[in-house]
Amino acid sequence: MSNSFDLIVIGSGPGGYVTAIRASQLGLKTAIVERDKLGGICLNWGCIPTKALLRSAEVYRNFQHAKEFGLTAEAVSFDPQAVVKRSRGVADRLSKGVGFLMKKHKITVIEGEARLEKGSAAPKVIVKDQAYEAKHVILATGARAREIPSAGLKGDGKRIWTYRDAMTPPEWPDSLLVFGSGAIGIEFASFYAAFGVKVTVVELLDRILPVEDEEISAFAKKRFEKEGLKLLTSTEAKSLKANANGVEAIISSKGKEETLTASHAIVAVGITGNVENLGLEALGVQVERGHVVTDPFGKTNVAGLYAIGDVTGAPWLAHKASHEGIICVEAIAGQKPAPMLKERIPGCTYSHPQIASVGLTEAKAKAAGREVRVGRFPFVGNGKAIALGEDQGLVKTVFDAKTGELLGAHMVGAEVTELIQGYVIAMNAEVTEHELMDTIFPHPTLSETMHEAVLDAYGRVLHV
Repeated sequence: MSNSFDLIVIGSGPGGYVTAIRASQLGLKTAIVERDKLGGICLNWGCIPTKALLRSAEVYRNFQHAKEFGLTAEAVSFDPQAVVKRSRGVADRLSKGVGFLMKKHKITVIEGEARLEKGSAAPKVIVKDQAYEAKHVILATGARAREIPSAGLKGDGKRIWTYRDAMTPPEWPDSLLVFGSGAIGIEFASFYAAFGVKVTVVELLDRILPVEDEEISAFAKKRFEKEGLKLLTSTEAKSLKANANGVEAIISSKGKEETLTASHAIVAVGITGNVENLGLEALGVQVERGHVVTDPFGKTNVAGLYAIGDVTGAPWLAHKASHEGIICVEAIAGQKPAPMLKERIPGCTYSHPQIASVGLTEAKAKAAGREVRVGRFPFVGNGKAIALGEDQGLVKTVFDAKTGELLGAHMVGAEVTELIQGYVIAMNAEVTEHELMDTIFPHPTLSETMHEAVLDAYGRVLHV
């Protein structure tokens, strides 16, 4: 095997493997380095297996409401090991699929942990003491769970879990403390609560899902509480300790301290980039707050070295990483891709109910000096939602009052993670309120809520 390539990608997650495929399509001789399993964290320990777990929770939850649909489901139970086994099978299937794609596109897969050393056109890549050279090197090393050891917010694999432990729990919890109410924390809280686990979520900020629109966060909070979750906001974790019987946490809210106990805890207080042990410091690569600094096309401050995906910072999303990688490699190949607009990247939380959003929240639009028109439509006014037994949801749109530009869209309810892309396309195509109002939406569908939310912003809502 030749050790010389046009491009070497380090990391085979959704950023890395998609970048490698696009590079191959552009005629670049490409290699990819992976220290674990193809597909990276997302396919093996993140996006995909968690969705498999949440699907099991959804099916189990639906069984509990069988009578409402005229059905009988008696003595319904669940097998935690079987639930986990299914999710691992889904992950393994997709990892093998990535292997097939690498062969199809004639991409060389190098197994092992990479480190960088000074090279000529680009840094040399060293794997298992073997040196590889390339004209360009792209870091796609991803990120891992952030920990706060001083407060005890550090996984031990037994009682205190990271997201990885929570996907393959060593034992099933009786009760659970979840620290952090972002997408990861809320998804695991929703999953375990569906199976009857007593769940308490602790959030430092003044509301759950703090990156979402405030109105959507408030709606989601009520729904989660109805599902049995206890949500503590404006609450700081002072300490977390494990003992023989479970975990004990000291929390502080409004100056008052309280002790919480549970059988287990999940630490979901953010993530940090995988920048260690790569040789970045010796090369002088600019790293800030655990993330590699790049320009809009992935260039670092070191010649021939690029970085994409979670290792470059927020938003920490697989689809952002993939698109960032495509832009980066197309620029390397001499094309002229448009830089990524982060405000057009959708975000999704796959809890029950689901949350999805794109663009500016109402508050951020106003803070930016925009005069806005806001539309809202509740699922209770949608025939398909009622027929599904999922009539609790809300769609919110934010428009520029002067130009009709869609500035943001925010949704909570059934299948909104599938619906949000309609608004993403609208924003990317730069359509105005007129095109959206003139679009014919099929009936009966949940997508009609999207149409009505646009109509509502302009005083034309039909079904409320």
